[in-house]
Amino acid sequence: QVQLVESGGGLVQPGGSLRLSCAASGSFFSINAMGWYRQAPGKQREWVATINSGGITTYADSVKGRFTISRDSAKNAAYLQMSSLRPDDTAVYYCNVEGRRFSWTSVGDYWGQGTQVTVSS
Repeated sequence: QVQLVESGGGLVQPGGSLRLSCAASGSFFSINAMGWYRQAPGKQREWVATINSGGITTYADSVKGRFTISRDSAKNAAYLQMSSLRPDDTAVYYCNVEGRRFSWTSVGDYWGQGTQVTVSS
């Protein structure tokens, strides 16, 4: 069974920085991409950033230039460095893995439980 565990969330002042981590326990036959999503109170979950197996990164316009996604393929881990944080970045941040558990299974989406990020003075 695969479990994704996020960490690194917390309370930070506007303009501050946080680094989120996502660690996957259990193995994957292959991972297409790892990403981060977030969900603010009363809003739908939204995509934040993705890094694919080739290391190519993409970002939502709202975080471009402020957030950086990276991964450690050997550890099946992903990171989100967040800088210049704003109050509207406040949300629960979720890690996502798109991949295959085994060679005979189809590509699936796997999610963590989320970590709270609060940006407030």
